[in-house]
Amino acid sequence: MKAFLAAVAAMVVIAGAAPFVLEQIGFSTADTTSGAAVRLD
Repeated sequence: MKAFLAAVAAMVVIAGAAPFVLEQIGFSTADTTSGAAVRLD
């Protein structure tokens, strides 16, 4: 039971921190979908 609770706690921490970490390293949606080669129709 302890292992399950530790896994759930780790999952909550990772899920909460992931958006902030990914944005800091340049993997945000705005960074990946914009650039010099954007088609404007």
